[in-house]
Amino acid sequence: MRRQAWLTALTGVGLLVGLVGGWLGAPPLVVGLGFGLSYLAGGLPLALEVGGVLLQRKVTIDLLMLLAAIAAAAVGEARDGAALLFLFSLANTLEEYAMGRTKRAVESLMELRPDTATRLTPGGSEVVAVDALALGDRVLVRPGERIAADGAVVAGSSAVDESMLTGESLPVDKGEGSAVFAGTVNGHGVLTVEVTKLAGETTLARMIDLVTQAQSERSSGQRFGDWFGERYTLAVLGGTALALAVFLLIGMDAGDAFYKMATLLVVASPCAVVISVPAATLSALAAAARRGVLFKGGAALEDLAHVRILAMDKTGTLTRGEPQVVDVVPVEGSEAELLALAAGIEAASEHPIAAAVLAEADERGVAPVPLAAPRALPGHGMLASLSDDAAAPAAWAGNRKLAERQGVSLTPQQERRLQGFEAQGKSIVLVGTDRLLGFVTVADEVRPEAFGLFDALRRKGLKRFVMLTGDHAPAALEVARQLDLPEADVHADLLPEEKLRWIERISQEGKTAFVGDGVNDAAALARAHVGVAMGGAGSDVALETADVVLLADDLGKLEGALELSRATNRVVRQNLTFALGAMVVLVLFTLFGELPLPVAVVGHEGGTLLVVANGLRLLGFRYARRARPAPEAQDEWADAA
Repeated sequence: MRRQAWLTALTGVGLLVGLVGGWLGAPPLVVGLGFGLSYLAGGLPLALEVGGVLLQRKVTIDLLMLLAAIAAAAVGEARDGAALLFLFSLANTLEEYAMGRTKRAVESLMELRPDTATRLTPGGSEVVAVDALALGDRVLVRPGERIAADGAVVAGSSAVDESMLTGESLPVDKGEGSAVFAGTVNGHGVLTVEVTKLAGETTLARMIDLVTQAQSERSSGQRFGDWFGERYTLAVLGGTALALAVFLLIGMDAGDAFYKMATLLVVASPCAVVISVPAATLSALAAAARRGVLFKGGAALEDLAHVRILAMDKTGTLTRGEPQVVDVVPVEGSEAELLALAAGIEAASEHPIAAAVLAEADERGVAPVPLAAPRALPGHGMLASLSDDAAAPAAWAGNRKLAERQGVSLTPQQERRLQGFEAQGKSIVLVGTDRLLGFVTVADEVRPEAFGLFDALRRKGLKRFVMLTGDHAPAALEVARQLDLPEADVHADLLPEEKLRWIERISQEGKTAFVGDGVNDAAALARAHVGVAMGGAGSDVALETADVVLLADDLGKLEGALELSRATNRVVRQNLTFALGAMVVLVLFTLFGELPLPVAVVGHEGGTLLVVANGLRLLGFRYARRARPAPEAQDEWADAA
């Protein structure tokens, strides 16, 4: 970038010396030296670049500019040739700067990685390079420091700013057992983190690799631009030679004919056409990455705009993937008493439902009842004694089988109540001693941002929405009911290969996107026209398999990603239409009018810069917020400046 800027400056100085010298009547030697400097600084690098490409048996649009400058000098119009080289060099410098903005937006992620970490040792601590950290090492993270590696918190609590990684605007509370990621910023507390991934394998490192890969991959539009540029250049060379022959045959002065040929080489050059697609695509990729959405290249960005069918996993995608207590129903006593006993029984269990019961008790400020001799009964539930006395009655929490085993029967009214909860897809924990004391229901909560998502996407042109889940039908149908998804489009109890077959069947109806958690949905993610993975901050499979990754586990970002892909396609169409139209107008003026070479250069390079500037608008892309956003969802796309 700096070298190109210096060459442009030298080319401009030479042009200025030549022009001012000519106006002031300076000796021809001074004027010639000025224009010569322009040809040397602007033309020699161009000639070397063109020569290198020709050695590879390829041609580029740069060849047209070089020939035009040579032709101008050959007919005694070195001034116009110098102006051409300066404007072309200036355009290249500005394009490098503009396109560099999209790269810098991603490369700034590199700066998030700290160079050192405070590693804890038996004798205290030591400062080491991040690359020296090994799996299992424990590092100390002080307030305000960047976390050095992906890991799990083993001591301390704090709020961590993950916005640069996931797009979440609010700090995330972290405590023992919480996952943390390299490059994120620790808040007020002190954390001890056990390293779970090496420096080159962290989520941040993978994100950088992915975006770098995405920028290098070409969409079909970019591939067409490259194909068009090379073949069109050959056509321009042939057409210009033919035009020169016609000019000479009709009696035009040789100097005028060569000058017109040089102008034609400039205006027919497809610079703006070729840059139309990457100018928009790279800007969009950078804008998405800053907001926690990773597209694996321009092809994924382009394909998402054409999706008309959306298939989605349930657990971890439409729902949070974490069971939560929904109902606490005492048969006798209060809710707090029932929850305290249930939490005391489940305290020794590692089952997700037990974790949900304990979390609910903690949230309500209910202390678990201290119990003795807890033991698990696989497939049934948990048993514990109400005291250390061997003769003490047992307390239990589990399913119907455990209730029957304990000699407790349900009344018809209780049976009907439980059947109603089961029909809603809820898991039920019965709690009792020598009698039933009540029951607790647990379910996987629907993500707040999922409400209204289908209606919003339907307004954007999507035609069909399908749920594909391995969960049981009652749970799937309850989620579908909450989201107004037709029962006919809910397919439950599916194995991974059955999800794949459904994707293949649905894809025959139109372009299909599949959204999954990236763990057991890998085959479906790979088979869909566009695979979208939830939770890139914790799933290797998501990053490896999907075409698009929603890093923040926020379904609302899917709507923004769709809007961005369509906006990108619109900008590409605008760019191509403008570039082709401007080129045709300039060619016609050259053939049938008198278009000075400097004016041709300004028109040509100005069009190219306008195309780049139009593409750069996507760096600040914003989409219209949904009319009824989810109350807990933070919409980084709509809030972006």
